Amino acid sequence: MRIIAVLAAIVLAVASCSGDSGSREDVFSAASASMGESMEFLGWNMSVANLRFDAEYVLVDVDAAPAKAGEPHANPEDLRFGLYGALAHPIEAHGLGGCGDVTNLDIQPLSATPDRLTGTVCLGPLRDQSQVRGVYAYSPKDRIAGTTVAYPAAFPVGVLPTNSGDTGLTLKTSSVDAFQADGSQLAPTALGEPTAFEGKGYMLLGLEVDGLAQQYRDDSAKRGGPMMVLAAPTIPGKGLSHACDIYGASVLVLPEASREGVQLRASLCTEGEINEALLYATVSLTATHAALWTEAVSQ
Repeated sequence: MRIIAVLAAIVLAVASCSGDSGSREDVFSAASASMGESMEFLGWNMSVANLRFDAEYVLVDVDAAPAKAGEPHANPEDLRFGLYGALAHPIEAHGLGGCGDVTNLDIQPLSATPDRLTGTVCLGPLRDQSQVRGVYAYSPKDRIAGTTVAYPAAFPVGVLPTNSGDTGLTLKTSSVDAFQADGSQLAPTALGEPTAFEGKGYMLLGLEVDGLAQQYRDDSAKRGGPMMVLAAPTIPGKGLSHACDIYGASVLVLPEASREGVQLRASLCTEGEINEALLYATVSLTATHAALWTEAVSQ
């Protein structure tokens, strides 16, 4: 009888643990919480709450404080937020300064002090808001050691198609547009012009990332987090072009969990000294730690 009782207790404990882990769906090893809850993320205790739609923007309120006094935490200027769901293309923005284009809404944009991060994050514009399921956060500066694979991305070709054996994902270029700092677009024939590559410039890369969701889920668990795509070089703060400010130089690969495949279609910007930005640019895939807050979806 004692043996039966012990076995029953073990089965009950396993069932209880399974129920706890199953209550929250694994989203490619990103830490997850319900909208409004707080969790520790990159040295912050952070909550994301009050997801709402106004005009063509998705708004959320962020409140964060250092998780441990005196311990390091991610620089607020490095934090990026993005929309989670079955979206046609990713929409991300820096937390600080991300509401710069939103001038007709009565909001208090996210601001930071040494021990507090509070305010509204603006994500958009987005007309079809029906697919939004939550908001994620990550830092392009947070890179898990030993997971980075970098590829050259030179004008006018961009990144040559990659092999899934490198990261479990394939990466290829769908478009390449190159510009001088004043906005003058360069044609491929500019490669033969002696003065075309002087000063500063920027390049907009259309990228396609594909893979199998289950393999990506397994690989993310081994790496410790989802992958992000990084374009370099980049300029901190305000870029050479408003397009670079909108697209940014990074994007998190975080598909909606119910999908069977990874299909990311994104645009990233490289900018700086024109030769570095157009002829010697790189696109990298590297794992990072991410946090996800989701809304309950009524059935």
